[in-house]
Amino acid sequence: MIEEINNSTGLHIQIFFDEPKCFDSMMAHYGKFAGVQNYIALVGKKSPDLDEKLGYYGEKIVLEAQSLGLNTCWVAMTHGRSMADILKNEKQICLISIGYGATQGVPHKSKLLQELCNYTPDMPAWFLGGMQAALLAPTAMNQQKFFFELLPDNTIKASCGRGFYTKLDLGIVKYHFEIGAGVCNRKI
Repeated sequence: MIEEINNSTGLHIQIFFDEPKCFDSMMAHYGKFAGVQNYIALVGKKSPDLDEKLGYYGEKIVLEAQSLGLNTCWVAMTHGRSMADILKNEKQICLISIGYGATQGVPHKSKLLQELCNYTPDMPAWFLGGMQAALLAPTAMNQQKFFFELLPDNTIKASCGRGFYTKLDLGIVKYHFEIGAGVCNRKI
């Protein structure tokens, strides 16, 4: 899947197996990571939309891994140096740890639907389905700093607030929205 994504998007996502050094650092222990030896480095050419693009395709990989019985975790600053090959004009945004976790994780608190979209009682079911899926998406520090607006012509405008990793988060929640809305072939 990573190879297909890289070929179709021009991204440079890389996966590493049996490489324990990246998560054997002071920051990794602060992040409560233990025994992590496999990770995905989210790398791409520098551009204004890189964070969002890596969030979108990174979450596609995350959900595929989860469906195969693997555990994943988005990791921003609580890791050491990755083994990623970062070419000139490229940037590593973050990592995704992958493997068999000690736990299955815990549900996060979620904002109310009305705080994250222009909700009205007569909204179409596909839009509400998309929003329900977006509410389940992981975001940095569970901030949920995104907003979806259903426009009169049934198009969707998605935006993010300010803060760390909000553009990455927007890509993640867009992918979730598209799955929940059933509009995977209709970009937001």
